[in-house]
Amino acid sequence: MTGDLVWILVSAMLVNNFTLTLFLGLCPFFGVTSQVTTALRLGLANIFVLLLTAISAWFLNRYILPAAPFLRIISFIIVIASTVQVVEMAIKKASPVLFRALGIYLPLITTNCAILGLAIFQTNRGYGFLQGISFAIGAGLGLTLALTLMASIRVRVDRSNVPALARGMAIVLIIASSLSLAFMGFAGLGSSS
Repeated sequence: MTGDLVWILVSAMLVNNFTLTLFLGLCPFFGVTSQVTTALRLGLANIFVLLLTAISAWFLNRYILPAAPFLRIISFIIVIASTVQVVEMAIKKASPVLFRALGIYLPLITTNCAILGLAIFQTNRGYGFLQGISFAIGAGLGLTLALTLMASIRVRVDRSNVPALARGMAIVLIIASSLSLAFMGFAGLGSSS
């Protein structure tokens, strides 16, 4: 059982990284990754929202949605939007500087397809409570890893002499594709052949 939980966590973090292999959550990946501290903090906010979403999805799937499965997507969206509103209010109260630094990307967690993807993947895979928690933590750590890696590379690139043709979004897309290729290398983990 513990091995399964660890494998779910590692798989969500590296092998099936939501951002770098499944291409979910790209808006904050490109938008907030100009500073490492901001990327790390947004990653932590995403982990929190992913955890609450996983718990809520498990609860809904277990107790409410068997009677009304046609409400699955709508109920997930309502839970995610509510959770993000709570997180947004908490960050605004606890750290106004972080709230301003995250800007529009904090409310965009509501429409972040990685959050909704977690709830749908968790449901389709039939994960129980602990499996869902492990999946959420792995997905959140993977998203945080992707954000932090991109931010640290962008900080170094901003200090470098980049040719004019590759400046701006061009170099960001090159970095993103290189990171994605590197994470695609994890796809062989766990295969028996």
